[in-house]
Amino acid sequence: MTGEGMKIAIIERKLFGGTCVSVGCIPTKALVVGARAAYMANRGDDLGVSMSGNISIDMKKVKARKDAIVKQSNDGVTNWMKNMDNLTVFEGHGRLESANSVSVNGEIAEAEKIILNVGGRATVPPIPGIEDVDYFTNTNMMEVDFLPEHLIIIGGSYIGLEFAQMYRRFGSRVTVVEMEPRLIGREDEDVSDYVREILENEGVEIRTNANCISVEKQHDKIVLNADCDDSTEKIVGSHILLAVGRKPNTDDLGLEKAGVDTDKRGYISVDDTLQTNVPGIWAIGDVNGRGAFTHTSYNDDEILAANMFDNDPRKISDRITNYGLFIDPPLGGVGMTENQARESGKNILIGKMMMARIGRARERSETQGFMKVLIDADTNRILGANIPGIGGDEVIHSLLDIMYADAPYTVIQRAVHIHPTVSELIPTVPGDLKPLE
Repeated sequence: MTGEGMKIAIIERKLFGGTCVSVGCIPTKALVVGARAAYMANRGDDLGVSMSGNISIDMKKVKARKDAIVKQSNDGVTNWMKNMDNLTVFEGHGRLESANSVSVNGEIAEAEKIILNVGGRATVPPIPGIEDVDYFTNTNMMEVDFLPEHLIIIGGSYIGLEFAQMYRRFGSRVTVVEMEPRLIGREDEDVSDYVREILENEGVEIRTNANCISVEKQHDKIVLNADCDDSTEKIVGSHILLAVGRKPNTDDLGLEKAGVDTDKRGYISVDDTLQTNVPGIWAIGDVNGRGAFTHTSYNDDEILAANMFDNDPRKISDRITNYGLFIDPPLGGVGMTENQARESGKNILIGKMMMARIGRARERSETQGFMKVLIDADTNRILGANIPGIGGDEVIHSLLDIMYADAPYTVIQRAVHIHPTVSELIPTVPGDLKPLE
Protein backbone atom coordinates (compact mmCIF):
# COMPACT_ATOMS: atom_id res chain seq x y z
CA MET A 1 0.00 0.00 0.00
CA THR A 2 2.90 2.35 0.65
CA GLY A 3 3.93 1.54 -2.90
CA GLU A 4 0.65 3.05 -4.03
CA GLY A 5 1.57 6.34 -2.32
CA MET A 6 -0.74 5.82 0.66
CA LYS A 7 0.11 6.87 4.20
CA ILE A 8 -0.18 3.75 6.39
CA ALA A 9 -0.29 3.03 10.12
CA ILE A 10 0.23 -0.53 11.38
CA ILE A 11 -0.59 -1.61 14.92
CA GLU A 12 1.09 -4.67 16.47
CA ARG A 13 0.72 -5.58 20.13
CA LYS A 14 3.49 -8.19 20.34
CA LEU A 15 5.69 -9.71 17.61
CA PHE A 16 5.73 -8.79 13.94
CA GLY A 17 5.15 -11.69 11.58
CA GLY A 18 2.20 -13.25 13.35
CA THR A 19 1.64 -16.86 14.36
CA CYS A 20 3.58 -18.43 11.51
CA VAL A 21 6.84 -16.65 12.19
CA SER A 22 6.74 -16.72 15.99
CA VAL A 23 4.91 -19.84 17.22
CA GLY A 24 3.58 -21.62 14.13
CA CYS A 25 5.00 -22.82 10.82
CA ILE A 26 8.61 -21.68 11.12
CA PRO A 27 9.46 -22.74 14.70
CA THR A 28 7.50 -26.00 14.61
CA LYS A 29 9.08 -27.09 11.32
CA ALA A 30 12.50 -26.22 12.74
CA LEU A 31 11.74 -28.61 15.60
CA VAL A 32 10.46 -31.24 13.15
CA VAL A 33 13.85 -31.19 11.43
CA GLY A 34 15.61 -31.91 14.72
CA ALA A 35 13.17 -34.70 15.51
CA ARG A 36 13.75 -36.27 12.09
CA ALA A 37 17.51 -36.17 12.65
CA ALA A 38 16.98 -38.13 15.88
CA TYR A 39 14.69 -40.57 14.07
CA MET A 40 17.18 -41.18 11.25
CA ALA A 41 20.01 -41.67 13.73
CA ASN A 42 17.99 -44.27 15.59
CA ARG A 43 17.16 -46.22 12.43
CA GLY A 44 20.74 -46.19 11.16
CA ASP A 45 21.16 -49.94 11.67
CA ASP A 46 18.21 -50.59 9.33
CA LEU A 47 20.10 -48.73 6.62
CA GLY A 48 23.42 -50.43 7.28
CA VAL A 49 24.88 -47.47 9.13
CA SER A 50 26.34 -48.39 12.52
CA MET A 51 25.96 -45.70 15.18
CA SER A 52 28.65 -45.98 17.84
CA GLY A 53 27.62 -44.97 21.35
CA ASN A 54 24.28 -43.73 22.63
CA ILE A 55 22.29 -41.14 20.71
CA SER A 56 21.43 -38.21 22.97
CA ILE A 57 19.08 -35.27 22.57
CA ASP A 58 20.07 -31.82 23.83
CA MET A 59 16.70 -30.06 24.03
CA LYS A 60 18.27 -26.77 25.05
CA LYS A 61 20.32 -26.83 21.86
CA VAL A 62 17.28 -27.88 19.82
CA LYS A 63 15.34 -24.93 21.21
CA ALA A 64 18.26 -22.53 20.73
CA ARG A 65 18.43 -23.45 17.03
CA LYS A 66 14.69 -22.91 16.71
CA ASP A 67 14.92 -19.57 18.51
CA ALA A 68 17.71 -18.38 16.22
CA ILE A 69 15.63 -19.18 13.12
CA VAL A 70 12.60 -17.41 14.59
CA LYS A 71 14.67 -14.37 15.61
CA GLN A 72 16.05 -14.02 12.12
CA SER A 73 12.53 -13.97 10.69
CA ASN A 74 11.17 -11.68 13.42
CA ASP A 75 14.03 -9.23 13.07
CA GLY A 76 13.71 -9.20 9.29
CA VAL A 77 10.00 -8.39 9.36
CA THR A 78 10.35 -5.87 12.21
CA ASN A 79 13.19 -3.95 10.56
CA TRP A 80 11.33 -3.94 7.26
CA MET A 81 8.22 -2.50 8.92
CA LYS A 82 9.99 0.12 10.99
CA ASN A 83 12.09 1.42 8.12
CA MET A 84 9.42 1.58 5.42
CA ASP A 85 8.63 4.97 3.94
CA ASN A 86 5.11 6.30 4.58
CA LEU A 87 4.54 3.70 7.34
CA THR A 88 4.00 4.53 11.02
CA VAL A 89 4.32 1.67 13.50
CA PHE A 90 2.34 1.59 16.75
CA GLU A 91 3.27 -1.10 19.26
CA GLY A 92 0.27 -1.78 21.46
CA HIS A 93 -3.26 -3.19 21.53
CA GLY A 94 -5.52 -1.56 18.97
CA ARG A 95 -9.30 -1.31 19.33
CA LEU A 96 -11.89 0.08 16.96
CA GLU A 97 -13.60 3.22 18.24
CA SER A 98 -15.77 3.77 15.15
CA ALA A 99 -15.96 2.72 11.51
CA ASN A 100 -12.96 4.93 10.72
CA SER A 101 -10.95 5.24 13.94
CA VAL A 102 -8.73 3.03 16.10
CA SER A 103 -7.35 3.67 19.58
CA VAL A 104 -3.89 2.51 20.65
CA ASN A 105 -1.80 3.56 23.66
CA GLY A 106 -4.17 6.43 24.39
CA GLU A 107 -3.98 7.81 20.86
CA ILE A 108 -6.67 7.82 18.16
CA ALA A 109 -5.75 7.02 14.57
CA GLU A 110 -8.28 7.82 11.85
CA ALA A 111 -8.39 6.33 8.36
CA GLU A 112 -10.68 5.88 5.40
CA LYS A 113 -9.60 2.25 5.10
CA ILE A 114 -9.08 -0.18 7.99
CA ILE A 115 -7.78 -3.72 7.53
CA LEU A 116 -8.20 -6.19 10.39
CA ASN A 117 -5.55 -8.92 10.43
CA VAL A 118 -5.41 -9.91 14.09
CA GLY A 119 -5.21 -13.70 13.73
CA GLY A 120 -6.24 -16.23 16.33
CA ARG A 121 -5.08 -18.14 19.36
CA ALA A 122 -5.33 -21.60 20.86
CA THR A 123 -8.68 -22.65 22.31
CA VAL A 124 -8.73 -23.74 25.94
CA PRO A 125 -11.80 -25.97 26.29
CA PRO A 126 -13.82 -26.18 29.52
CA ILE A 127 -12.29 -29.48 30.59
CA PRO A 128 -13.08 -30.27 34.24
CA GLY A 129 -9.94 -29.69 36.30
CA ILE A 130 -7.94 -27.96 33.56
CA GLU A 131 -7.53 -24.78 35.61
CA ASP A 132 -5.90 -26.78 38.40
CA VAL A 133 -3.00 -28.04 36.28
CA ASP A 134 -0.25 -26.38 34.28
CA TYR A 135 -0.89 -26.95 30.59
CA PHE A 136 0.73 -26.08 27.30
CA THR A 137 -0.77 -24.75 24.08
CA ASN A 138 1.07 -24.54 20.79
CA THR A 139 2.25 -21.07 21.87
CA ASN A 140 3.98 -21.70 25.18
CA MET A 141 5.11 -25.14 23.99
CA MET A 142 7.64 -23.16 21.97
CA GLU A 143 9.40 -22.23 25.23
CA VAL A 144 10.02 -25.83 26.29
CA ASP A 145 13.74 -26.62 26.51
CA PHE A 146 13.46 -30.01 28.22
CA LEU A 147 12.12 -33.44 27.32
CA PRO A 148 8.74 -34.22 28.91
CA GLU A 149 8.73 -37.67 30.46
CA HIS A 150 5.17 -38.40 29.28
CA LEU A 151 3.39 -35.82 27.17
CA ILE A 152 -0.40 -36.13 27.01
CA ILE A 153 -1.85 -34.34 23.97
CA ILE A 154 -5.58 -33.59 23.92
CA GLY A 155 -6.58 -33.28 20.28
CA GLY A 156 -5.90 -35.68 17.43
CA SER A 157 -5.76 -33.25 14.53
CA TYR A 158 -3.04 -31.38 12.65
CA ILE A 159 -1.29 -29.45 15.44
CA GLY A 160 -1.53 -32.21 18.01
CA LEU A 161 -0.24 -34.92 15.69
CA GLU A 162 2.80 -32.93 14.58
CA PHE A 163 3.78 -32.38 18.21
CA ALA A 164 3.05 -36.03 19.01
CA GLN A 165 5.49 -37.42 16.45
CA MET A 166 8.03 -34.72 17.16
CA TYR A 167 8.27 -35.37 20.89
CA ARG A 168 8.09 -39.13 20.49
CA ARG A 169 11.11 -38.92 18.20
CA PHE A 170 12.92 -36.77 20.72
CA GLY A 171 12.31 -39.51 23.28
CA SER A 172 9.18 -38.65 25.25
CA ARG A 173 6.41 -41.09 25.88
CA VAL A 174 3.40 -39.57 24.08
CA THR A 175 -0.32 -40.25 24.37
CA VAL A 176 -2.83 -38.60 22.04
CA VAL A 177 -6.39 -38.32 23.32
CA GLU A 178 -9.13 -37.63 20.77
CA MET A 179 -12.88 -37.39 21.42
CA GLU A 180 -13.88 -38.46 17.89
CA PRO A 181 -13.80 -42.09 16.69
CA ARG A 182 -10.66 -41.46 14.62
CA LEU A 183 -7.83 -39.01 14.10
CA ILE A 184 -8.21 -35.98 11.77
CA GLY A 185 -11.90 -36.67 11.31
CA ARG A 186 -12.32 -34.36 8.29
CA GLU A 187 -10.10 -36.68 6.27
CA ASP A 188 -11.14 -39.89 4.55
CA GLU A 189 -10.91 -43.10 6.53
CA ASP A 190 -7.91 -44.42 4.58
CA VAL A 191 -5.95 -41.20 5.24
CA SER A 192 -6.87 -41.28 8.92
CA ASP A 193 -5.81 -44.93 9.15
CA TYR A 194 -2.49 -44.11 7.45
CA VAL A 195 -1.73 -41.36 9.96
CA ARG A 196 -2.61 -43.55 12.92
CA GLU A 197 -0.43 -46.38 11.62
CA ILE A 198 2.55 -44.06 11.10
CA LEU A 199 2.32 -42.71 14.64
CA GLU A 200 1.61 -45.99 16.38
CA ASN A 201 4.51 -47.68 14.57
CA GLU A 202 6.76 -45.06 16.17
CA GLY A 203 5.35 -45.71 19.63
CA VAL A 204 2.77 -42.94 19.97
CA GLU A 205 -0.15 -44.15 22.07
CA ILE A 206 -3.56 -43.13 20.75
CA ARG A 207 -6.87 -43.09 22.57
CA THR A 208 -9.95 -42.23 20.49
CA ASN A 209 -13.61 -42.04 21.56
CA ALA A 210 -12.55 -40.17 24.69
CA ASN A 211 -16.04 -39.02 25.57
CA CYS A 212 -15.62 -37.70 29.13
CA ILE A 213 -12.27 -35.96 29.47
CA SER A 214 -11.24 -34.56 32.85
CA VAL A 215 -7.87 -33.90 34.48
CA GLU A 216 -6.48 -33.59 37.97
CA LYS A 217 -3.15 -33.01 39.65
CA GLN A 218 -1.73 -35.84 41.76
CA HIS A 219 1.58 -34.91 43.34
CA ASP A 220 3.90 -34.12 40.40
CA LYS A 221 1.77 -35.95 37.82
CA ILE A 222 -1.24 -35.10 35.68
CA VAL A 223 -3.99 -37.70 35.67
CA LEU A 224 -6.40 -37.72 32.75
CA ASN A 225 -9.69 -39.57 32.72
CA ALA A 226 -10.85 -40.19 29.14
CA ASP A 227 -14.05 -42.11 29.80
CA CYS A 228 -17.31 -41.62 31.67
CA ASP A 229 -16.75 -45.00 33.25
CA ASP A 230 -14.66 -44.42 36.38
CA SER A 231 -13.42 -48.02 36.21
CA THR A 232 -11.50 -47.28 32.99
CA GLU A 233 -7.74 -47.04 33.42
CA LYS A 234 -6.60 -43.44 33.69
CA ILE A 235 -3.73 -41.89 31.76
CA VAL A 236 -0.94 -40.59 33.99
CA GLY A 237 1.52 -38.15 32.45
CA SER A 238 4.05 -35.51 33.35
CA HIS A 239 2.82 -32.73 31.04
CA ILE A 240 -0.25 -31.91 28.98
CA LEU A 241 -0.67 -30.08 25.67
CA LEU A 242 -4.03 -28.72 24.53
CA ALA A 243 -4.40 -28.93 20.74
CA VAL A 244 -8.15 -28.77 20.23
CA GLY A 245 -8.47 -25.89 17.80
CA ARG A 246 -8.14 -22.13 17.57
CA LYS A 247 -10.34 -19.10 18.09
CA PRO A 248 -10.22 -15.63 16.49
CA ASN A 249 -8.81 -12.63 18.35
CA THR A 250 -12.05 -10.63 18.09
CA ASP A 251 -13.32 -10.52 21.67
CA ASP A 252 -11.32 -7.38 22.60
CA LEU A 253 -11.24 -5.58 19.26
CA GLY A 254 -14.11 -3.10 19.64
CA LEU A 255 -16.03 -4.55 16.71
CA GLU A 256 -19.35 -3.53 18.24
CA LYS A 257 -18.34 0.15 18.18
CA ALA A 258 -17.80 0.00 14.45
CA GLY A 259 -20.79 -2.26 13.80
CA VAL A 260 -18.70 -5.09 12.31
CA ASP A 261 -20.56 -8.40 12.14
CA THR A 262 -19.16 -11.75 13.26
CA ASP A 263 -20.46 -15.28 12.94
CA LYS A 264 -21.47 -17.46 15.89
CA ARG A 265 -17.86 -18.56 16.41
CA GLY A 266 -16.57 -15.00 16.57
CA TYR A 267 -14.99 -14.87 13.11
CA ILE A 268 -15.46 -11.63 11.21
CA SER A 269 -17.92 -12.05 8.36
CA VAL A 270 -16.57 -11.03 4.95
CA ASP A 271 -17.74 -11.21 1.35
CA ASP A 272 -15.86 -12.75 -1.55
CA THR A 273 -13.48 -9.79 -1.68
CA LEU A 274 -12.80 -9.72 2.10
CA GLN A 275 -15.04 -6.68 2.70
CA THR A 276 -16.91 -6.68 6.01
CA ASN A 277 -20.47 -5.42 6.33
CA VAL A 278 -19.04 -1.98 7.14
CA PRO A 279 -17.79 -0.01 4.11
CA GLY A 280 -14.08 0.77 4.42
CA ILE A 281 -13.28 -2.15 6.75
CA TRP A 282 -11.78 -5.42 5.51
CA ALA A 283 -10.71 -8.56 7.42
CA ILE A 284 -7.92 -10.82 6.22
CA GLY A 285 -6.11 -13.86 7.57
CA ASP A 286 -7.24 -16.32 10.23
CA VAL A 287 -9.68 -13.84 11.77
CA ASN A 288 -12.17 -14.13 8.89
CA GLY A 289 -12.59 -17.91 9.13
CA ARG A 290 -12.09 -18.33 5.39
CA GLY A 291 -8.79 -20.16 5.70
CA ALA A 292 -6.58 -21.15 8.61
CA PHE A 293 -3.20 -21.29 6.94
CA THR A 294 -0.32 -18.96 6.18
CA HIS A 295 -0.78 -19.53 2.46
CA THR A 296 -4.47 -18.57 2.58
CA SER A 297 -3.66 -15.48 4.64
CA TYR A 298 -1.07 -14.44 2.09
CA ASN A 299 -3.59 -15.02 -0.69
CA ASP A 300 -6.09 -12.83 1.20
CA ASP A 301 -3.57 -10.01 0.94
CA GLU A 302 -3.18 -10.62 -2.79
CA ILE A 303 -6.95 -10.59 -3.31
CA LEU A 304 -7.31 -7.38 -1.31
CA ALA A 305 -4.54 -5.60 -3.23
CA ALA A 306 -5.79 -6.80 -6.61
CA ASN A 307 -9.27 -5.42 -5.97
CA MET A 308 -8.14 -2.24 -4.25
CA PHE A 309 -5.38 -1.13 -6.64
CA ASP A 310 -5.19 -3.26 -9.78
CA ASN A 311 -8.78 -3.33 -11.04
CA ASP A 312 -8.40 -7.12 -10.91
CA PRO A 313 -11.60 -8.71 -9.51
CA ARG A 314 -10.05 -11.61 -7.61
CA LYS A 315 -12.23 -13.58 -5.18
CA ILE A 316 -11.87 -15.98 -2.27
CA SER A 317 -14.14 -18.44 -4.06
CA ASP A 318 -11.52 -18.78 -6.83
CA ARG A 319 -9.15 -20.33 -4.28
CA ILE A 320 -8.74 -24.11 -4.31
CA THR A 321 -8.48 -25.66 -0.87
CA ASN A 322 -5.04 -27.12 -0.18
CA TYR A 323 -3.16 -28.02 2.98
CA GLY A 324 -0.50 -30.21 4.52
CA LEU A 325 -0.08 -32.30 7.65
CA PHE A 326 3.61 -32.19 8.47
CA ILE A 327 4.13 -35.47 10.16
CA ASP A 328 6.81 -37.61 8.54
CA PRO A 329 6.06 -38.87 5.91
CA PRO A 330 3.65 -35.97 5.39
CA LEU A 331 0.17 -35.57 3.95
CA GLY A 332 -0.67 -33.23 1.08
CA GLY A 333 -4.32 -32.54 0.29
CA VAL A 334 -6.12 -30.51 -2.36
CA GLY A 335 -9.75 -29.96 -3.29
CA MET A 336 -12.43 -32.46 -2.33
CA THR A 337 -11.92 -35.45 -0.11
CA GLU A 338 -13.39 -38.78 -1.20
CA ASN A 339 -16.25 -38.35 1.25
CA GLN A 340 -17.01 -34.85 -0.04
CA ALA A 341 -16.92 -36.05 -3.65
CA ARG A 342 -19.36 -38.82 -2.82
CA GLU A 343 -21.73 -36.31 -1.22
CA SER A 344 -21.47 -33.90 -4.18
CA GLY A 345 -23.67 -36.04 -6.42
CA LYS A 346 -21.17 -35.79 -9.27
CA ASN A 347 -20.16 -38.71 -11.46
CA ILE A 348 -16.81 -39.48 -9.84
CA LEU A 349 -13.86 -41.61 -10.93
CA ILE A 350 -11.11 -42.52 -8.48
CA GLY A 351 -7.53 -43.58 -9.00
CA LYS A 352 -5.29 -44.88 -6.24
CA MET A 353 -1.76 -46.24 -6.13
CA MET A 354 0.43 -47.22 -3.23
CA MET A 355 3.70 -45.50 -2.41
CA ALA A 356 5.40 -48.91 -2.37
CA ARG A 357 5.43 -48.71 -6.19
CA ILE A 358 7.77 -45.71 -6.13
CA GLY A 359 11.48 -46.34 -6.45
CA ARG A 360 12.39 -43.30 -4.35
CA ALA A 361 10.21 -44.56 -1.50
CA ARG A 362 11.76 -48.04 -1.62
CA GLU A 363 15.27 -46.60 -1.74
CA ARG A 364 14.58 -44.71 1.49
CA SER A 365 12.59 -47.55 3.07
CA GLU A 366 9.65 -45.16 3.46
CA THR A 367 6.95 -46.94 1.52
CA GLN A 368 3.98 -46.04 3.72
CA GLY A 369 1.03 -44.30 2.14
CA PHE A 370 -0.55 -43.81 -1.25
CA MET A 371 -1.64 -41.37 -3.94
CA LYS A 372 -5.35 -40.86 -4.54
CA VAL A 373 -6.98 -38.65 -7.17
CA LEU A 374 -10.66 -37.87 -7.79
CA ILE A 375 -11.90 -37.05 -11.30
CA ASP A 376 -15.17 -35.58 -12.54
CA ALA A 377 -16.11 -38.18 -15.16
CA ASP A 378 -18.23 -35.68 -17.11
CA THR A 379 -15.56 -32.98 -17.48
CA ASN A 380 -12.28 -34.92 -16.95
CA ARG A 381 -11.31 -32.28 -14.35
CA ILE A 382 -9.47 -33.14 -11.15
CA LEU A 383 -11.75 -32.54 -8.17
CA GLY A 384 -9.33 -33.43 -5.40
CA ALA A 385 -6.40 -35.52 -4.31
CA ASN A 386 -4.69 -36.85 -1.20
CA ILE A 387 -1.05 -37.85 -1.03
CA PRO A 388 -0.16 -39.27 2.37
CA GLY A 389 3.41 -40.45 2.07
CA ILE A 390 6.95 -39.45 1.18
CA GLY A 391 7.01 -36.03 -0.48
CA GLY A 392 3.23 -35.73 -0.40
CA ASP A 393 3.31 -32.09 0.73
CA GLU A 394 5.41 -31.13 -2.32
CA VAL A 395 4.10 -33.53 -4.97
CA ILE A 396 0.49 -32.41 -4.44
CA HIS A 397 1.29 -29.13 -6.21
CA SER A 398 1.61 -30.83 -9.59
CA LEU A 399 -2.09 -31.72 -9.33
CA LEU A 400 -3.02 -28.36 -7.81
CA ASP A 401 -1.52 -26.49 -10.77
CA ILE A 402 -3.52 -28.58 -13.25
CA MET A 403 -6.65 -27.73 -11.27
CA TYR A 404 -5.89 -24.01 -11.36
CA ALA A 405 -5.27 -24.25 -15.10
CA ASP A 406 -8.71 -25.86 -15.42
CA ALA A 407 -7.11 -28.48 -17.64
CA PRO A 408 -8.26 -32.12 -17.97
CA TYR A 409 -6.39 -34.77 -16.01
CA THR A 410 -5.09 -36.16 -19.30
CA VAL A 411 -2.62 -33.26 -19.46
CA ILE A 412 -0.65 -34.55 -16.51
CA GLN A 413 -1.35 -38.17 -17.42
CA ARG A 414 0.64 -37.61 -20.63
CA ALA A 415 3.45 -35.68 -18.96
CA VAL A 416 6.91 -37.22 -18.67
CA HIS A 417 8.32 -36.91 -15.14
CA ILE A 418 11.89 -37.39 -13.99
CA HIS A 419 12.99 -40.80 -12.70
CA PRO A 420 13.64 -41.61 -9.90
CA THR A 421 11.38 -39.18 -8.06
CA VAL A 422 8.17 -39.37 -6.08
CA SER A 423 6.42 -37.21 -8.68
CA GLU A 424 7.00 -39.75 -11.43
CA LEU A 425 4.04 -41.82 -10.22
CA ILE A 426 1.59 -38.93 -10.63
CA PRO A 427 0.96 -39.49 -14.38
CA THR A 428 0.20 -43.16 -13.76
CA VAL A 429 -2.31 -42.65 -10.95
CA PRO A 430 -5.19 -41.81 -13.37
CA GLY A 431 -4.30 -44.83 -15.50
CA ASP A 432 -6.68 -47.17 -13.73
CA LEU A 433 -9.70 -45.04 -12.88
CA LYS A 434 -12.76 -46.69 -11.39
CA PRO A 435 -16.20 -45.38 -10.50
CA LEU A 436 -16.46 -44.16 -6.92
CA GLU A 437 -18.90 -46.44 -5.15
